[in-house]
Amino acid sequence: MKDPTGRDADNIAFGSTLSNDRHADKSFDYLIANPPYGKDWKRDEAAVRAEHERGAAGRFGPGLPRISDGQLLFLLHMLAHAKEAKDGGSRVAIIMNGSPLFTGDAGSGESEIRRYILENDLLEALIALPEQLFYNTGIATYVWVVSNRKTPARKGKVQLIDATSFWVQMRRSLGDKRREIPVERARDILKILRDFKDGDTRLVKKDGAGEETVVSRIYPTTQFGFRKITVERPLRLNFQASPERVARLEDEKGFQALAQSKKKGPAAEKELAEGWAAQKAVRQLVRSLTSTLFKDREAFEGVLDNSAKSTGLKLSAPVRKAILTALCERDETGAICRDKDGYPEPDPELRDTESVALAETVEAFFNREVRPHVPDAWIDTSRRDPKDGEVGVVGYEINFNRYFYRYKPPRPLEEIEADIRSIEIDIVRLLGEITGSLAG
Repeated sequence: MKDPTGRDADNIAFGSTLSNDRHADKSFDYLIANPPYGKDWKRDEAAVRAEHERGAAGRFGPGLPRISDGQLLFLLHMLAHAKEAKDGGSRVAIIMNGSPLFTGDAGSGESEIRRYILENDLLEALIALPEQLFYNTGIATYVWVVSNRKTPARKGKVQLIDATSFWVQMRRSLGDKRREIPVERARDILKILRDFKDGDTRLVKKDGAGEETVVSRIYPTTQFGFRKITVERPLRLNFQASPERVARLEDEKGFQALAQSKKKGPAAEKELAEGWAAQKAVRQLVRSLTSTLFKDREAFEGVLDNSAKSTGLKLSAPVRKAILTALCERDETGAICRDKDGYPEPDPELRDTESVALAETVEAFFNREVRPHVPDAWIDTSRRDPKDGEVGVVGYEINFNRYFYRYKPPRPLEEIEADIRSIEIDIVRLLGEITGSLAG
């Protein structure tokens, strides 16, 4: 209800919501917002980052989204103004586009914000709205219902509501706004939210026909979390002092550095002369090596060391690395390259990542999905989540459409072939008409 005295206007404060919170000392029972979609927060960056550094003492402690999109910052701002649960709590409703649902990899600012909301059991529901509802954009939008006063039945759960079909066509478009949600459909959305039924259905028009369709799904908050693990495979190389590989030595930085100097004058000339001489000696050493193909790095290193020792040439670590890099190529049939402690060295080019659902252990997933296909692979256990210390970085994302996907079988092959034949007949007819008109 409007305030007849007009004093509500006194609550409108000038300033940027993100960098100058003019209601910092207030909390509210209900908070509603429709922040700008995809708008950057460059102008507020310094203040926002400073507040983020304050951790729980500021509004943006959970994380910072990418600079190009500040929608999630507005959500954090609203949560900062929620009443504490012991004081009755609050409910928040904010409309955002699809980006905040899934943008950002595990460990990113966006993912950490989603993690904060879901691990603190604040997300009550997500409602997918119809497209073409707004004047300046026709993109898909979602209502996030966030609360720290969930009912016991909703504890630890999130309701997804697909209201994308709850619209009617407007008689006259207003910019990109071509649809609207009639009052009775809006009330139905609220009823679906209130009923809180998994598998709740509604009659939805699809291709001109009515179809009973699921519009409500309920999942535990952990459904949207995963661990991103790094899967390594061993480095396998072969080595050969062939003319082509020997020529690659000239491009190696470790070899080039021999004939470079930061000094000036006579000192530089002397150092360069010594470097050219060293390069010449290394070239002679490499060219003198046998052209045999080695599939074991340790065996080839033994040959290289013996040759260097016989010529009295001492190889520095950078030069040795340059020689090995120039003369090697990846080889699936080669022996595994091992470090000084005997552990397999990972091949960066074969490195991969996997997302493991929080409901499953990393080991069970790896043994089922990875090991049967690449038996020599292993998990990099040094990559751990900074918060819980477990293997794999925790991430959260909500791929909304995945939960309402319905398989639609393709048309029968006979129908497709008939369409193609019909099109071919039309093409032949049109070509005949064109040819006839040209002849005339």
